[in-house]
Amino acid sequence: MDVNATVVRELRERTGAGIMDCKKALAESGGNLEKAVDYLRQKGLAAAARKVDRVAADGAVGAYVHPGGKIGVLVEINCETDFVARTAEFQALLKDMAMQVAAANPRYVRREEVSADELEKEKSIYRQQALESGKPERVVEKIVEGKMDRFYSEVCLLEQAFIKDPDRKVSDIIHDAVGRLGENIQVRRFARYHLGEGAQKN
Repeated sequence: MDVNATVVRELRERTGAGIMDCKKALAESGGNLEKAVDYLRQKGLAAAARKVDRVAADGAVGAYVHPGGKIGVLVEINCETDFVARTAEFQALLKDMAMQVAAANPRYVRREEVSADELEKEKSIYRQQALESGKPERVVEKIVEGKMDRFYSEVCLLEQAFIKDPDRKVSDIIHDAVGRLGENIQVRRFARYHLGEGAQKN
């Protein structure tokens, strides 16, 4: 199939893979950009995928206070060098992630941080809901799996829809930054403060 040059260029920017590899990935995925990214990562051809194992010990802490002063956020994002941490693009990424946390209120960075006890509690609730609605046993687990994916997309920062582009996940935005900046980039942690949260009111 003919592959659009603009899409090839975008795929190269997102993954760092070569032109021919990008063309093949798009041909294999029917021209679908997201599937082509997955194809390159699975084949080990995406530069961003190779950078994930490199140590990201530098970086910066970004802050955002929502207008009105009722919500404040601190976010730590790590990269490999101070040079990249000081770039305008990295600083913009910091601000975007802090605004994401302020707006979408995640509880974790990634799904691996959710405790086993909490996961089991959620699964138990979804399973019971499915059974009580009369769904046959054979489809209950698929229903639970779908609801768990939705749960992760609400509570885990990397799996949330990006506030500036809801068709993409936050993890896609980080992955794009890795491809463009050429370093491993990881969201390490965040803290979100909501004025009066947890305070006892008389």
